[in-house]
Amino acid sequence: MSADAQAAALPGPAESGGVIHNIGYRRYDAQRLGRAQIVRALTWHSFRSAFGIGRGAKAKIFPVLLFGLMCLPAAVNAVKMATSPAGGPLITYDDYVPSLRTVAMLIFVAVAAPNLVSSDIRNHTLPLYFARPIHRIDYPAAKLAAFFLACLAMIEIPLLLLYIGNAAQVHGVHQVWLQTLQLGPGLLYGAAWAALLASIGLLLASTTGKRVFAICAVGIPLFFSWVLANALMHIGNQAFGPAAVGQPSALASLAGLISPFTLLGGVLHWLRAAPTPGAPLRALQATTIGPYGEVYGIVFVLALAAAIGLLIARYRRVGVA
Repeated sequence: MSADAQAAALPGPAESGGVIHNIGYRRYDAQRLGRAQIVRALTWHSFRSAFGIGRGAKAKIFPVLLFGLMCLPAAVNAVKMATSPAGGPLITYDDYVPSLRTVAMLIFVAVAAPNLVSSDIRNHTLPLYFARPIHRIDYPAAKLAAFFLACLAMIEIPLLLLYIGNAAQVHGVHQVWLQTLQLGPGLLYGAAWAALLASIGLLLASTTGKRVFAICAVGIPLFFSWVLANALMHIGNQAFGPAAVGQPSALASLAGLISPFTLLGGVLHWLRAAPTPGAPLRALQATTIGPYGEVYGIVFVLALAAAIGLLIARYRRVGVA
């Protein structure tokens, strides 16, 4: 550019005060939604994030594979019922392949929980949420509700598929009604799984904003507590033997309180009727509880309340910061 052109481009004395440019932004004249709609939108967005919806293909790999793995026993049971219904179903509703459910939910919680909370900590978006007309309790409540629904979908949809497969092969309204009655406790037990794992998973994932660290913070305690609980139960049964006829040792009975998975197995063992003598026990149904069934129920309630309370307290502190 020449010197004359540069001089012509410079603002004159009358223009030195500056110019306001209209760049075309429009004012928002529509209705502004309130607190309830914000919480609802946050819950729906978080539920989608748990399954990688709205993100790339890599984010959907683990949820899709784990969900397919959870549904596989229901599909196998449906094929078996269709080919030889006389033998009855392979799987019960309240004891849906507990070892498979444990592994699948452990991985799902470890992978999905950081997607809901860790990214907001890492990207420093929490002040933006709390600048909106929501209370500090609304954020953890929405995240917990979303993750509870995500875990519930992972657990309950296979049960519903199992129910459809069983109900399609039985004859008469009475038999279908019996299947429905058996499904009810299984759904309630699945809800207990979803509530406890969702609250613990979000609490552990909220401790760090780094995704890899958050996955380790969730997965490592859940995995090693499960291994330790099963190891202590085995040691208690082998080394100490039964304390009385028909009763396991105290170590074997109380070791299941260490892990959320064995805790849930103990609650099931306590709530359901005693198994028929001589009938084989499945993997985690055989969680040894001895005479401490009520203890398992109390610890379950306390663990659930503590996880939810600590999660809310965690975001009260974040909100102040």
